[in-house]
Amino acid sequence: MATEAHAIAARRQVPTQGIGARAFALLLGGGVAVNGVVLVWLWLRGGGISAVASTGALWTSIGRLTGLLGAYLALVQVLLLARLPPLERRVGFDRLTVWHRVNGKLCLYLVLAHTVLITLGYAAMDQVGFGREFARLLSSYPGMIAATVATGMMVGLVFSSIAIVRRRLPYEAWYAVHFTAYAAIALGYLHQIPTGNDFSAAPSQATWWIALYVATAALLIAYRVVRPIVRAGRHRLRVSEVVRESPDTVSILIRGRNLAALHAHPGQFMLWRFLTPGRWWQSHPFSLSAAPSGDMLRITVKAAGHYTAELADIRPGASVLAEGPFGRFVADRRTRRRVTLIAGGIGVTPLRAILENLHGEPGEITFIHRVVHEHDCVLRDELEHLGRRLGASVHHLIGDHRDPIAARYLTREHLLELVPALADNDVFLCGPPVMMDITRRNLVAAGVPAAQIHFERFALAA
Repeated sequence: MATEAHAIAARRQVPTQGIGARAFALLLGGGVAVNGVVLVWLWLRGGGISAVASTGALWTSIGRLTGLLGAYLALVQVLLLARLPPLERRVGFDRLTVWHRVNGKLCLYLVLAHTVLITLGYAAMDQVGFGREFARLLSSYPGMIAATVATGMMVGLVFSSIAIVRRRLPYEAWYAVHFTAYAAIALGYLHQIPTGNDFSAAPSQATWWIALYVATAALLIAYRVVRPIVRAGRHRLRVSEVVRESPDTVSILIRGRNLAALHAHPGQFMLWRFLTPGRWWQSHPFSLSAAPSGDMLRITVKAAGHYTAELADIRPGASVLAEGPFGRFVADRRTRRRVTLIAGGIGVTPLRAILENLHGEPGEITFIHRVVHEHDCVLRDELEHLGRRLGASVHHLIGDHRDPIAARYLTREHLLELVPALADNDVFLCGPPVMMDITRRNLVAAGVPAAQIHFERFALAA
């Protein structure tokens, strides 16, 4: 049973967890910063300021710097996508996702600025128009066509990541567009060494630049290719059973060997790749919907598109590749004896798994599941059973948002009715983004400190 000592122990687990992950993250972050400083130093050493003697030379010099920084941030973008477990454990996947989005836009802006400024600078020095100078560069400079194609790919990547575009793109199209990031970086590289003044005239600097690409590629291959293959051979994951939970939701039971070595915790998610025709090339993030055991993992998936709708047709025995686990949305973040878990729709899956691992006195744990329709109350029987076992209060809030009664659900006043001592609770929250944003604001208005509200958004790029 939970005691104050238990709560204190839970608080201590969070900062001490993953000391190796902290060292790795610091080492990687330090390496990124140091190499960025070296890059700027090389630009200065190559006359970035001292050699500027005209307006054209100024545009060209700034264009060189933006090009170098843009190419460097493209390598950083790859590292953010490399599935580095120590970095993910230390930083958190939601924060990495934000960094990835911001870094990607900044990278594109720098590359576009490089293209415009270099062309302006050369046009000013050659005393010709912008269009004529650009055509000359495209036809006479090594790798310029490849670099132009790479820039176009980067524009497509950023455009497809805009929320309104992303929602309308089929996953397969979005995945294919994002996979071109690697081709864009490779094409850009073909332009950098032969035409970059900082590298073409300085073999040692070119060697350093090549080493950055090699190191980035090595980390990418190690964690995105080799590690999943090695783990696949070690754990031999297979679909054991597919259980229909509702008309549009299924649970997939996956068995394997020595699954404890995955160090998966309730609340985390993994990238799942089912090795069946039409599915083997796609990986999708799904949370564990039950606490993992030594030989079984379970995910619960709601049909939200063509791919997820077809998962109900997977046959037992199908092989599975899994990357992860990812995420810090786990019970160890608990700092209070009282805990409230709030789920919206299929967001119930990680919270159901977390509930299974919680301990507390009767009345200290509350579970709230908000859905629109009755059939959306997936895993309801399991939640009720866990609630009885733990002495937890379980509430199912069902109704359309346009209904006056349902419209009150999860408001500040309603939350305080369900959990009067809400401010003294840790709150774990998972659901659709809009629902989470509104509920977080209502929780803060109800007196819950932001540090006691735990959530995580997960969305992985290709």
